[in-house]
Amino acid sequence: MPSDARQNSGLSQAEIDRFREDGFIVVNDIFPESEIETLRQACAAPEDRKWETAGRAIHSLSITQRHPAFLALASDPRIVQHLTPLIGPDIQLQHSKLAAQAVQKGKGGFGWHQDFAYFPHTNTDLVAVMVMLDDATPDNGCMRMVRGSRHLGLLDHKYHEGLFTCREPIWETGPENVVPISPRAGGISIHHCLTLHGSGPNLSGRPRRGIVYQYRADDAYQLADGIWPDTGLLICGQRRERVRCDAGTVRLPRSDRFPGHPFGDAWNQHGSFADQ
Repeated sequence: MPSDARQNSGLSQAEIDRFREDGFIVVNDIFPESEIETLRQACAAPEDRKWETAGRAIHSLSITQRHPAFLALASDPRIVQHLTPLIGPDIQLQHSKLAAQAVQKGKGGFGWHQDFAYFPHTNTDLVAVMVMLDDATPDNGCMRMVRGSRHLGLLDHKYHEGLFTCREPIWETGPENVVPISPRAGGISIHHCLTLHGSGPNLSGRPRRGIVYQYRADDAYQLADGIWPDTGLLICGQRRERVRCDAGTVRLPRSDRFPGHPFGDAWNQHGSFADQ
């Protein structure tokens, strides 16, 4: 369906049902080539060009601060209308980044993981949107997702020397329900925070770049990992000042990236007197 036809329709009921069951959807023809080219040109910061030489996948975080185009894109109505049927009318940004595959043939890729394991919240109403700057194909290292894996709940991701590494090596065996996610440039993918996903190496030598926004329902409170400069940016609706908790137990990811805070900046519920 052309983008102008979708502008007032958002997700169909069939797309919503498919997201609930599979844990992801792809929607093409959201943004025209002229707007995508503007976003490509905005990727001029040194952090955003490392994919050209690094020989590995690059995640350049807090990209909303790099250029006004990325900040505006985070709350673009053409994205927001696809979010509200999935996580409600009150939505915040959890983080933003440029996700770029290495351009060298045979390099790049990212292991199987669930986003929620990185930054657990009190509930799982979080979704990631990737706006493609290039056509994503199996040859250039498109994302792969395990259909229906969101229903497995939070898996016990691999730890190394007591620290969280967020890898699920068992899925490297390639079960039949692994699906290549290949939106065209100007299209988007949306996946649930418990959907297992990863990517293989870039076999083509062609770029595969996407702007990723991780969104959360306003009543999802972060329990661990870091707070980025754009964490909590209100995307639509309002702040209700309520926290909703799902039943269950969450393993917090211990990290050495935050000195003095083994579970990250978000683990900030100790007062100065209590820490003495």
